[in-house]
Amino acid sequence: MSDFVEVTEAAGTGVTREAVRMLQTRYAYAAQFCSGKDALEIGCGPGIGLGLLKAHARTLVGGDYSQSLLSSAQGHYGGQIPLVRFDAHSLPFGQASFDAVVLFEAIYYLERPEQFLEECRKVLRPQGIVLMCLANKEWTGFHRSPHSHRYYSASELGALFRSGGFEPQIFGAFPDSVTTAKSKMVAFVRRSASALNLIPKTMKGKELLKRLFYGQLSILGHEIEGTNAAPEPLFELSPNGACPQYKILYAIAHLRAEGINQAISSALVATAGAD
Repeated sequence: MSDFVEVTEAAGTGVTREAVRMLQTRYAYAAQFCSGKDALEIGCGPGIGLGLLKAHARTLVGGDYSQSLLSSAQGHYGGQIPLVRFDAHSLPFGQASFDAVVLFEAIYYLERPEQFLEECRKVLRPQGIVLMCLANKEWTGFHRSPHSHRYYSASELGALFRSGGFEPQIFGAFPDSVTTAKSKMVAFVRRSASALNLIPKTMKGKELLKRLFYGQLSILGHEIEGTNAAPEPLFELSPNGACPQYKILYAIAHLRAEGINQAISSALVATAGAD
């Protein structure tokens, strides 16, 4: 499996103002849903949002596949937050350990997302929730990340969760606002570069391109800043139909009762097999 360091936003990375707002928005919503709960962030990377989640959650665990990213988070938080290296396809936690699972911009890196949801059913308590966001593959400016396996449209994302024992609500965020001559030119160049596979594959390479088109960039710190600002709005989407006007998709998925029963049955089968 890949290490994902080269495609992860970390301290010292230069990003656009919109990218900062995307980070602020995703963790502002996560903080709301994790408030007073036992929460798990999967794919936490270097822990940019862990500080905000810790301030709201009852307990918080962060995890990632990349040890180097986790080491960066450990160096910053100094043991204040439990950080665990694991594969999202096999979560090292017991039955009903958490109330909320957060997975941001990572579902497309998983080879078996259905197995990931099965693991979520196992570790979530009744009324548990999964909060997810990802790039919208139907947006005209969409570009696939290296190491990715599959992206989802709004309807496909809803179907994935429903088949996995969850009841999802799907939202769009960050509407495309190509209005000025400059923004139209940048959008055209972005689409052309993506079509010709000319967009750099690393965050550092993308940083140079962004400076060219957007000018001065914001430098990320170890934790997101400006979190007192209201998050960008989410727009609930129809379960069917295309929605190319939104750059980002969000899923807020509640565990269904049959999902709980299925997780218990899977755990019993696993236990019986071990005897």
